[in-house]
Amino acid sequence: MLRVGNLEHSIKFYTEILGMRLLRQHDYPEGRFTLAFVGYGNEENHTVLELTHNWDINSYDLGNGFGHIAIAVENAAIACAEIKKYGGKIVREAGPMKHGTTVIAFVEDPDGYKIELIERR
Repeated sequence: MLRVGNLEHSIKFYTEILGMRLLRQHDYPEGRFTLAFVGYGNEENHTVLELTHNWDINSYDLGNGFGHIAIAVENAAIACAEIKKYGGKIVREAGPMKHGTTVIAFVEDPDGYKIELIERR
């Protein structure tokens, strides 16, 4: 679960830039929050990401306990080019990881959460 400051911007990022689908969304007026679930396939067979938007909060301190989300891609450089094309922010271009040969890249979502793109071997 990620707490997001602007649900519309976050849904747009995860669906239009990272290619996920909005699987379901529900408002909880009594609690003043909305939950939206995004992913690459149905929840029975795929991992999904829960986006929580608390209506009265516009931003969060990301803290230092959370690292990043990781997504496997066929080609990290091509994925970065596509993400840039749609307005996504690349914070580390595709290249080999520091202590290995796996090609990785990092992108940042609208709230500042990092997503690692790991090239499949």
